[in-house]
Amino acid sequence: MQRRVVITGIGALSPNGNGREEFWRATRDGVSGVRRISLFDPSQHQVQIAGEVQNFDENAWVEPKDRPHVSRVVPLARAATQEALDDSGLDPSAMTRDELREIGVVVGSGGGSQEFSERQYHLWYTGQHKQCSVYVIPTSTIGTLASEVSMHFGFRGLSHIVSTGCTSSSDAIGYAFRNIRAGVIDTMIAGGVDAPIAPLIVRGFQIMRIMTAAWNHDPGRASRPFSRDRSGFVIAEGAWFFVLEERDRAVARGAKIYGEILGYGSTCEAFHRVRLEETAEEPARAIHLALREAQLPPGAVDYISYHGTSTELNDRIETKAVRMAFNCHAQKLPGSSIKSIIGHPQGACGAAALAATLMGMRDGVVHPTINVDEPDPECELDYVRAQPRKLSVEHAVINCIAFGSKNSALAVRAGA
Repeated sequence: MQRRVVITGIGALSPNGNGREEFWRATRDGVSGVRRISLFDPSQHQVQIAGEVQNFDENAWVEPKDRPHVSRVVPLARAATQEALDDSGLDPSAMTRDELREIGVVVGSGGGSQEFSERQYHLWYTGQHKQCSVYVIPTSTIGTLASEVSMHFGFRGLSHIVSTGCTSSSDAIGYAFRNIRAGVIDTMIAGGVDAPIAPLIVRGFQIMRIMTAAWNHDPGRASRPFSRDRSGFVIAEGAWFFVLEERDRAVARGAKIYGEILGYGSTCEAFHRVRLEETAEEPARAIHLALREAQLPPGAVDYISYHGTSTELNDRIETKAVRMAFNCHAQKLPGSSIKSIIGHPQGACGAAALAATLMGMRDGVVHPTINVDEPDPECELDYVRAQPRKLSVEHAVINCIAFGSKNSALAVRAGA
């Protein structure tokens, strides 16, 4: 008999709210977290808006003396992990060394400490050599991000990074799910974090012409997936983390259960660094694989969380993939894109979508896709436009699509 994997804790730091409940309230109500960039002066950039985490005290999570030596992703990840642990009722400070050995960490991040590396190069090339960090190499190496979480809490189980572009956190959660299900470990901290709002990173996305520059005057309306007049995504940051546990263990200790992970699917089109293949076969197959592992027929799914980036190509092809994966059920399957509300937090987006989906399952309501002012004729499914919708969701799919032709999907069931 295969082991069952449940989620018992959620932590969130989002552009539209700090903390799980604040994030969910704003998301449920369609309150945008997109605004003018404040992390640097964007006046020389064509794109001047982003989804930034506001009013976050980094020094509460990293000693001030250490802050110049780590990326912004470190305090974000630590804070979201702490909230997830508190929510789950786990206290690492009260655990023995042997107990800490049984908790693993897997972090999904597309860019990791990329903004830190950019800062170090700036110091070097502007002649401020002595201000460069002594830890420029380890901090710039993405694998140490998981170590920063493990070291902060004392976790001694596996400590891994999954970096697969926009599917990073979905893949990290899938990887944690598989490890628990296989009996490798009983408890995992898993989720996603990215903090890509830095001058060169923003400039790089501008050069690719996939970010919208049309809404600097009205940031909250900029991210508009599935709308005919969409013109690109809005870059964002944030951290969303979960406590995953073997179900019998969670029940035995009386933990509340948000939901159960039933299946995970991952594919690669092997097609292009950035573009999606027009056939939509591989993103559809990722959904099919997740449903197959979950032993769910397509018609049993009550809700889908769309990747929904707000680029012309992604939204159109994702819609096609959902039609292929769900056949006639696609037309009556409600779904929504969290990126319309918070922007696109890169590798953390799958974790953000999972958090919103689980909270919606708990409350019997799903969040809207905002800004779909002019529905695209090629995107004609039920995107839960404009307003939240009361909906009892037992089974849901979280869909993600990434650079490098990667696709992933998670199938989840509501908690008891």
